Amino acid sequence: MAPAVGIKRPAAQTITLPPPAVRDVLRSTIPSQPAEAPAAAERALPAAPAPAVEGFLCLEEVDGRRWSYVVGGGGAVKGRGRGGAAGPAGASVRAVPLQSPLPPAEEIMAFIRSYVVPEGFPDSVTPSYVPYMSWRALKHFFGGAMGVFTTRTLLSSVGVSQSKATPGAIAINWILKDGAGRVGKMLFARQGKKFDYDLKQLRFSSDLLLEIGAGIELTTAAFPHFFLPMACVANVVKNVAAVTSTSTRTPIYKAYARGENIGDVTAKGESVGNIADLLGTGLSIFISKRNPSLVTSFAFLSCGYLLSSYQEVRSVVLNTLNRARFTVAVDSFIKTGHIPSLKEGNSQETIFNPPWRHEPVAIGSRFGEAFQEPASFVAIRPLFEDERYIVTYNPTKDKVYALLKDQAKSDDIIKAAFHAHVLLHFINASHARRLKQKQRQANPDRSDYGSLYSRNMDFLAHIAESCKIVSSSYGTFKKKAREQGWIMSESLLNPGKARLCGAKPL
Repeated sequence: MAPAVGIKRPAAQTITLPPPAVRDVLRSTIPSQPAEAPAAAERALPAAPAPAVEGFLCLEEVDGRRWSYVVGGGGAVKGRGRGGAAGPAGASVRAVPLQSPLPPAEEIMAFIRSYVVPEGFPDSVTPSYVPYMSWRALKHFFGGAMGVFTTRTLLSSVGVSQSKATPGAIAINWILKDGAGRVGKMLFARQGKKFDYDLKQLRFSSDLLLEIGAGIELTTAAFPHFFLPMACVANVVKNVAAVTSTSTRTPIYKAYARGENIGDVTAKGESVGNIADLLGTGLSIFISKRNPSLVTSFAFLSCGYLLSSYQEVRSVVLNTLNRARFTVAVDSFIKTGHIPSLKEGNSQETIFNPPWRHEPVAIGSRFGEAFQEPASFVAIRPLFEDERYIVTYNPTKDKVYALLKDQAKSDDIIKAAFHAHVLLHFINASHARRLKQKQRQANPDRSDYGSLYSRNMDFLAHIAESCKIVSSSYGTFKKKAREQGWIMSESLLNPGKARLCGAKPL
């Protein structure tokens, strides 16, 4: 065997090569590489970057304004980049605006718009957003102005301005006033889902309560010795209004948002309210220095506040059918065969519902409220054997009741509400005919009008007729409502919790 040959390198590293015979064996076992391998290896290496040259790169648009990006040379000295490509040393990218600079007035308006309108406006919100925010800003303007007068009156009544009380007593009275308000806020929170299905009505009612609270606060100027009880009552009323306003705010903003921008819409809406509130506060401070009449100022500001609040609520367009909008839709369908559009249905909705107002339809009522005698129930029960509800009319209370069975689902509750309104339409038409017949008689006995509605009226025939109408038209009603964009949900109709059970008690 031939001895190994050693080659020494200058770095004192020795590489031992195998003898010639071993090298021949290794060459025979290792397959030879194709001739194209070096070329393929060169292609696999990353290509050297193209040399940077001066000139146009691209266009960019931001909020309707365009910029052109160009490469500017940094000097005449050339260097070599990676891969041996030559390029200008110190080359930079410059943004060249393609429009002339905005005038100062437009710059200021753009700055203000960034605080008061959502990004992408007007495409990012619904068309009714502008009237809503306009009335909301006006309402907050009057509210901010009213706050100056109420705060000034409270401070005067508690004895700060006239130094009639010690600071400790003043602080205790103020703390008790605020504590009573927090208790009222906590107790009113039990209203629960009412904030969802009657949010327009509750929103306007909260603003009405807010003005009542402000009126009580202003009254403390005439009765300063009763400051604590009057201020506590006023603060309870105002905090109840604050809970209602806060709870109904998000659903309203959600109705205006297009896409996932509810946070942006809410932030800009609150910003508009705060700006208007500050403007109203500043103007009221300026006016209050002239000592205007307290009664006149309160009357003017309250009327402006409530009018703005009413128009603000009326401008809200919701696509859900609560009881008020459901009534509008069903009445229109019965009379004309058409379902009103979202804007028409919301504009016809009743905004103010006083507690003493008679509600002609009740859904999910208890059995004892609907039936005064068992004969009525036994007579109409066969008409609803195939339904999961029972609809009846109580002549004594002049009210239509929809009783739900324990198997009732969402669509059954909506159908029961539809059936109740159809029956109410037949009964009202029957009342109108009877009145006309009575008015045709000479010297009608007006004392007999009450019995005309409650006694000797065969409403069973109306119930049977309503069953036929509902079975043939309920599907059409739902279809047309969906075509107009309405969303129906049984929870927004606020049905009662009572259910009729089929099983007999043990």
